[in-house]
Amino acid sequence: MNHINRVAIIGECMVELKKVNGALQQGFGGDTLNTAVYLSRLTQQSGVSTSYVTGLGQDPFSREMLAAWQDEGINTDMVYLSQDKLPGIYAIETADNGERSFFYWRNDSAAKYWLRDRAILTLAKELCQHQMIYLSGISLAILSQDCREALIKLLALCRSDGVKIAFDNNFRPALWNNVAEAQAFYQQILQVTDMAFLTFDDEMLLWGDTHEDQAIERTKGFGVSEIVIKRGGDACFVVTEAGRHAVAPLKIDHVIDTTAAGDSFSAGYLAKRILGGDCQQAAFAGHTVAGHVIQHRGAIIPREAMPTI
Repeated sequence: MNHINRVAIIGECMVELKKVNGALQQGFGGDTLNTAVYLSRLTQQSGVSTSYVTGLGQDPFSREMLAAWQDEGINTDMVYLSQDKLPGIYAIETADNGERSFFYWRNDSAAKYWLRDRAILTLAKELCQHQMIYLSGISLAILSQDCREALIKLLALCRSDGVKIAFDNNFRPALWNNVAEAQAFYQQILQVTDMAFLTFDDEMLLWGDTHEDQAIERTKGFGVSEIVIKRGGDACFVVTEAGRHAVAPLKIDHVIDTTAAGDSFSAGYLAKRILGGDCQQAAFAGHTVAGHVIQHRGAIIPREAMPTI
């Protein structure tokens, strides 16, 4: 890849509530925030700056989030602070068999409004100071229809200025009115995407696919030049003009928690590509990072547990 030293990641981070020894414990979480943390850890020593782009409030929880992100070396200059909104909340309930259920309070969160009343050209100028923008289907889904359209216009402007766009499909049906609406916006965003991370289970939900080839051909048809099909603990597929390659992960004997496995894979892949690796090396780096993450509890593992890629 061409030299990249600034990456912007767009999304939402929420307050997390989970029971620990019968008492509620507070933390923070969000798909793109997880990716931002791991990307920052993997690349900041090489001079790469990771920015997080979102909306927060001016409450104690928002201030704690900002401080935590800054402590990870994440640039927060593009975090929009709302006067009248608060961050979303989600709770995790774990059954006796270890199965987790999630409950969300996010319909009016500050992250939904980071684009509201903002001048697109001004935002584009700020975002074009980065060489890559990464976001997910959730980053898109939480926005109003007008803001979704504005975001796609913003990405198109940045891409026309040479910024690479990376998109993770991360489809959550509950955030959309219906599948047709989601398909329409996914098509639009994929048409301005250079690198797509597709979890095949999500492709089946969104498009009704029965085979990876369907997802690959459709995404190539939208003009995406680098496609990564994530398949959990199985080999991923990397598809470029040079062809298709399957890259298998190392075997992990003791999986503790798969939270953020996909998010951390994306971070490892992006980091290796940014640092000069080819697609197959990047896929193996993604597996390596995810393999370490799933051997710890929670989305963000201790820094000392981070692998080298």
